[in-house]
Amino acid sequence: MSAVVTPFPLQAARTAQVGFERDELQRILDLYGRMVAAGLWRDYAMNFDRDAASFSGFRRAAERPEARIEKRPALRAKQGMWTLYGEGGQVLKRGHELSGVLFPLERRLLKVVED
Repeated sequence: MSAVVTPFPLQAARTAQVGFERDELQRILDLYGRMVAAGLWRDYAMNFDRDAASFSGFRRAAERPEARIEKRPALRAKQGMWTLYGEGGQVLKRGHELSGVLFPLERRLLKVVED
């Protein structure tokens, strides 16, 4: 009799999809909250696949997302695992760090204050 070794079920389940780390999700949800407070976004969606995790911000629920933040770990060694997509699907920013990729969205929240 030979024994068949199977991988531990939880280990196989962990590699089945990509997700956000706690600090990454906190940073994204903080930006979402500020965009809602500014009246720019009203809804969001998250998608977790085998290759990528994405967060989409919507002006209205029935529209295309105004912005989509995607984490794709397979691109970590190449152009960076973070990508910011615009409403038409165009790549607005790529990078190795989340803060740099979120900067174009955060810049929209800045207000000029006069003395």
